Amino acid sequence: MSGGERLVYVPEGLDGERLDAALARMFGFSRTGAAELIAAGDVLVDGRPAVKSDRVLAGAELAVTLPPAPGAAEAAAAAEPVPGLGILYEDDDIIVVDKPRGVAAHPSPGWTGPTVIGGLLGAGHRVATSGAAERQGIVHRLDANTTGVMVVAKSERAYSALKQAFRDRTVSKTYHALIQGHPDPLRGTVDAPIGRHPSGDGRFAVVADGRPSVTHYDTLEAFRAASLLSVGLETGRTHQIRVHMAALRHPCCGDLLYGADPVLAARLGLTRQWLHAVRLSFEHPATQREVTFESGYPDDLAHALEVLAAES
Repeated sequence: MSGGERLVYVPEGLDGERLDAALARMFGFSRTGAAELIAAGDVLVDGRPAVKSDRVLAGAELAVTLPPAPGAAEAAAAAEPVPGLGILYEDDDIIVVDKPRGVAAHPSPGWTGPTVIGGLLGAGHRVATSGAAERQGIVHRLDANTTGVMVVAKSERAYSALKQAFRDRTVSKTYHALIQGHPDPLRGTVDAPIGRHPSGDGRFAVVADGRPSVTHYDTLEAFRAASLLSVGLETGRTHQIRVHMAALRHPCCGDLLYGADPVLAARLGLTRQWLHAVRLSFEHPATQREVTFESGYPDDLAHALEVLAAES
């Protein structure tokens, strides 16, 4: 739905309804989305500001200022199947995908490639409409060139529950990362704040006034030139693993943005960072039972390990 002001009148059938519920019914919003509009002062009832719990009368005039939604148009335009986007699990509430490389979670300024949301919509899947229009159903993200397990909300209750679970850090996220060299110690925790890199070139960095960021790692296998780590995240900052590994002076193999050796990357056949979301565990929003989903290595990452194993 595009932005601008709409003047509508409350129909008889919604007489006596709460304002947020009436708005949701009339415009197809989620209740949360309606409440956000009301709280922002973008809804007037008979010319006066209102609160979400106000009861509306049939015939009342609602002046609703809708936000511009370029993202919605982008998401709709990108609604086409994405090759290699695997479905690991689906029910009425969630859809768990195996994300391939070169695919962003959702549309964003400057990104013209495929997206998880566009791929799901293009393949006929329904996703939750909560959140910003271009991020519908998205409760967490993987970098465009990071592969692996990602959950998307299909129902509004799943969206709310999963957003809260990620905020409360009750979701268990496990990644495998191939880093240059050998970390010392072999198992440890990086607790260092992350913010935008001072250069303003799109990178992130460990900076004093950044957001708290905690990464746990454990060495699974040591090769001659690199180490395969299992990584657990307490927080979910943009590029967190890549930034923390680079801060240890052990960048992810192939991650040229964060200082990886291009010669080693070429030898391993890598044209992106070696980073894969292998496992995701969380409480299912409908059953409240713990569920776990896993993803195997894609071909380019498996090939890099084979080259290292042969050399070692």
